[in-house]
Amino acid sequence: MTLRFKILCYLTSIHLLVGAVAVIALREHRSWLLAAEALFLLSIAIGWMLVRAFFQPLELIRTGAQLLRDGDFTTRIREVGQPEMDPLIDVYNRMIDRLREERQRLAEQHVLLDKILRASPSGILTFDFDGRAVLANPAAGRLLRATADGLLGRRLDELDLPLASQLAALTVDGSTVLPGPGGRRLRARRVGFVDRGFSRSFVLVEELTHELRASEKEAYGTVIRMLSHEVRNTVGAVRSLLDSCRGYAEPLAPDDRRDFVRAIEVSSRRLESLDGFMNGFADVVRLPDPDPRPCDLRASIEDLLVLHAPELARRRIAIEWTSGEDAPLTVVADKNQLEQVIVNVLRNAIDAIGEDGLVAIEAVERADGVALRIADDGPGLSDEARANLFTPFFTTRPEGRGLGLTVVREILDRHGFEFDLANRVGRGAEFSVRFTR
Repeated sequence: MTLRFKILCYLTSIHLLVGAVAVIALREHRSWLLAAEALFLLSIAIGWMLVRAFFQPLELIRTGAQLLRDGDFTTRIREVGQPEMDPLIDVYNRMIDRLREERQRLAEQHVLLDKILRASPSGILTFDFDGRAVLANPAAGRLLRATADGLLGRRLDELDLPLASQLAALTVDGSTVLPGPGGRRLRARRVGFVDRGFSRSFVLVEELTHELRASEKEAYGTVIRMLSHEVRNTVGAVRSLLDSCRGYAEPLAPDDRRDFVRAIEVSSRRLESLDGFMNGFADVVRLPDPDPRPCDLRASIEDLLVLHAPELARRRIAIEWTSGEDAPLTVVADKNQLEQVIVNVLRNAIDAIGEDGLVAIEAVERADGVALRIADDGPGLSDEARANLFTPFFTTRPEGRGLGLTVVREILDRHGFEFDLANRVGRGAEFSVRFTR
């Protein structure tokens, strides 16, 4: 039963009671009875008007509440001309205007934030109260080697991704540097915040590769140039001195002369070896800019396999070469530098196997370019090797210089090709590169 109905029932009862009393009391005075009935009708009319005026603000309040409930912030209430009601209507209209402006501002900020997240080169993962990802921008999927949609609704420890476990181990306000695909370096940081009284967090993943490589290259470039200068000056002077010493061999006895000449020859060969050793380092610094032109990847690989055939046969290493049809696999790259990449990767695969193994090479045409894969069945990459992939001067071979993969990285980076080196499922390692058009 509504308040309006109760008040109407009350007024009706009062007027009926008063009317009954008036009829009984004024039955003999007809003129007074008519006047009382007139006043009675007037009172009913005034009471109805007052009740209507009293409940009109409540109707407006109910209408405003319904509009708020429906999320309608565009409808304003017209003033009714009542001193008591118009200030309330004015307050409501100003509140609606503020809510509409705030909602529009939030919608614009949401659109701006969405565009920023999509365009950001940094990966962002936001988690709910249970630690499940509720937001993942495209960069997060790219850096973590997954689709953004594939990250949503799942905890980090539930993801079968190379870096998921390390990201899950991050504490709030903690950060770490992680190895990424293709020798990249990623910095990950977890930040906490409070949402509706509950603690939540998000993870920010940034790629440090460009800055680190630029700083790294400047550092080792300076060292290599300095060492190369000093070594070459020394080698030149010592070589000239050795050539001069050959003239002193004639006066010596035959046995002494033979040992003397042999010592000079050994020293000369060591100087040549030292000079070549330093040239290998210097080549990394003075690597020329690529001259990209269309070239046949299939022909380059087959030529290099012919070149390495004797060593492959000696080590009893089989080659499994798959390239689909016989049509050329055209890529736009510097042919000489491209073959240098393939040689370095193939050498690493051969050295990893040692003897009695298999190297699988596959080159396939795709919609966005050509994909090349070189896999071996060697022991695979150790944890130390994975953490230092493509790092200058790092090598797992006693006689190695740690330059092969550095040159590979430098060449492919200058071409703008995506590449990676990782362990295969089961055994061995696999190098992959995508030659985009």
